[in-house]
Amino acid sequence: MMRIARTIAELRGFLENLSGATGFVPTMGSLHGGHASLVAASRKRDRVTVCSLFVNPRQFNDSADFRNYPRNEAADLGLLEKNGCALAFVPVADELYRGYDPPPADLGRLDRVMEGTMRKGHFQGVAYVVRRLFELVQPERAYFGEKDFQQLAVIRQLVRSEGLPVEVVGCATVRDEDGLAMSSRNVRLSADERAAAGIIYTAMVKAAERYAAGISPHEAESEGRRMIEQHALFTVEYFEFRTRDTLVRLSRPGHPGPARLFTAVQASATRLIDNLEVREQQQPATAPPGRD
Repeated sequence: MMRIARTIAELRGFLENLSGATGFVPTMGSLHGGHASLVAASRKRDRVTVCSLFVNPRQFNDSADFRNYPRNEAADLGLLEKNGCALAFVPVADELYRGYDPPPADLGRLDRVMEGTMRKGHFQGVAYVVRRLFELVQPERAYFGEKDFQQLAVIRQLVRSEGLPVEVVGCATVRDEDGLAMSSRNVRLSADERAAAGIIYTAMVKAAERYAAGISPHEAESEGRRMIEQHALFTVEYFEFRTRDTLVRLSRPGHPGPARLFTAVQASATRLIDNLEVREQQQPATAPPGRD
């Protein structure tokens, strides 16, 4: 039976009796199949899986977005127990942050692009809560979805820069049948928006194929944006090819090494983000040497 800790003392009391590896899945609740996949990944590797449910006010730059973030604790606890979570940590901000005042995290330049420009201070807020939760749970491994790939890169940078003894495990994005990435915010889409939202994934796949075939990143980006914005319901905030590890914008064809395509799309009151790994571009075939 899953246990629930609502205070730091209760969390510590549970953890003191554990032996073996602990896996940790930090969440903001409103859980879905993507979160269940993270719990499953932990259960394959770790003796005990701990999950947190905490809507972190520090990573919201819009107070209305914080107030409207979907919350359903009873359903979340049911999903976690059904999927084999051993402990759910459900703290409140006053206790979680009391007496906790670390300096800003060194995030390199990873927090200065894409979501970092659209949501000022967001990633410092993410780093703040993740560092605090790591300190309290002390897991061997922590699991994050690749759907929020920039966040995943930021957390890996946090672990490197501060020498935290945690292995950060990225897990593949879980998608609905039409390709839309599962997200807690999807419940806020209107029926018409949800019916059309599969175009985001379709446009990403097409743009990634065009990029891999050798056209310029800019041209592939423009084609993808147009596909999405053919639907009057959606406005594209960004649609960009970037390097996988440093998130540097690709500006010309032929970039060597791993890259990803990132997008953010506004649908009335709901903002959707997604990303996709892309194949390296095809290089021109070398002509056979001529004969003398």
